[in-house]
Amino acid sequence: MATGLSFEQAPPLSVPYRFFLAAPCFGVLAGLLLAWSGGDALASRWTAQALALTHLIALGFMLQAMCGALLQFIPVAVGGNVWRPRLVAWVVQPLLLVGTLLLVAGWLGAGGTAFAVAVPIFLMAIGVLAVAAGFALWQTPATGMTLWTMRLAISGLVATVLLGSLLAEALARGLVVPFLLLTDIHLAWGLCGWALMLLAAVSYHVVPMFQLTKPYPLWFTRAFGPLLLTLLLAWSAQLLIDAAAWPLSVALALLAVGSVYAVLTLWLQHTRLRKTVDATSLYFRVAMLSLLAFVVSGVAVLMLPALAGDPRAAVWLGVLALVGVFVSAITGMMYKILPFLNWLHLQRLGAPMSAVPNMKKMIPAAAMMGQFRLHVAALALLLLATLQPLLARPAGIAVAASFAWLGWNVLGAARRYRAFKAGMVAAL
Repeated sequence: MATGLSFEQAPPLSVPYRFFLAAPCFGVLAGLLLAWSGGDALASRWTAQALALTHLIALGFMLQAMCGALLQFIPVAVGGNVWRPRLVAWVVQPLLLVGTLLLVAGWLGAGGTAFAVAVPIFLMAIGVLAVAAGFALWQTPATGMTLWTMRLAISGLVATVLLGSLLAEALARGLVVPFLLLTDIHLAWGLCGWALMLLAAVSYHVVPMFQLTKPYPLWFTRAFGPLLLTLLLAWSAQLLIDAAAWPLSVALALLAVGSVYAVLTLWLQHTRLRKTVDATSLYFRVAMLSLLAFVVSGVAVLMLPALAGDPRAAVWLGVLALVGVFVSAITGMMYKILPFLNWLHLQRLGAPMSAVPNMKKMIPAAAMMGQFRLHVAALALLLLATLQPLLARPAGIAVAASFAWLGWNVLGAARRYRAFKAGMVAAL
């Protein structure tokens, strides 16, 4: 990867902000849906409410935020020239918004028509994003494992959406497909091939830069992406091969790879010289601890038949993965990325550097820490709600409040940027 940041290639600030402002709204909807549905929603991974909640978080919050970060990260961190980023954002973001709402409506009663309409919308959105991002990633002269892992992540996103589209089409048109197996493969590609792959790729750059740690070991960055891809292909081969024993080995290997990433990240945080504690480092710590908890829980589910037969086990794993790992990590990154973007675009206005506000002024530290504490409380309530359904409604309220606070903090960063910009322009 290039040694420096390509600030001159940064897209307009509206590109990432439109994704980051939309993402928390879906988290609020997820919390309100859980508060309205109650404990029945978490009885199994297959309830209509659980499926709707899953997609509100995975597609509504995670995909929106990750697309915004991707369109910013590619030009700045790896020097890729995204073609017409403002146009790409204007096309992709509304399509993702509408497609997600249609899928959720399908789960909640709208039926096959909603699924049938959502499929081409998602294919169009991800097609535009994959072409724009993929072309930029393959044309850049940069090298390094951040770049290669991001390329693999884009491939994982495409595979996830294609598998999801097949499942949605089957639901809409009554096609006969192996739903359980396809769902498990779709889930593996979404969590590992897309979300975890992109999180690791961004971590290689962001964790040392923003959290002031040593770089990830070269042996890990070289092995993580290819090994994860190989294991996902082996997991997907179940569609073609009637296998019995080896899927268990593949699942255990996937969990082992995830645990290595979590342990290394926690070790880098522990051994950094400047042990400052802020919302970003705490969010990442929660994400990695949740990943380790997911690994331990996953091994227990795989090895104990009685636990595997409990429908609540899959819900427990889903809460750890979606809310514990990815919502935590993405929120922590947003709290670093947004102030940095504000500072970057303000200092490009041409005013003296002394006139550019400090990044710490973009989002108050107290607001970030307060929202972090509420997020941890919401995560704990969600996990407890899988065991005690009476806690589902309080958990939903806490989730909605946490995401609403996050959205307010993001909106505040946007408003402060506009206020600082107006003042600096007036002074020029």
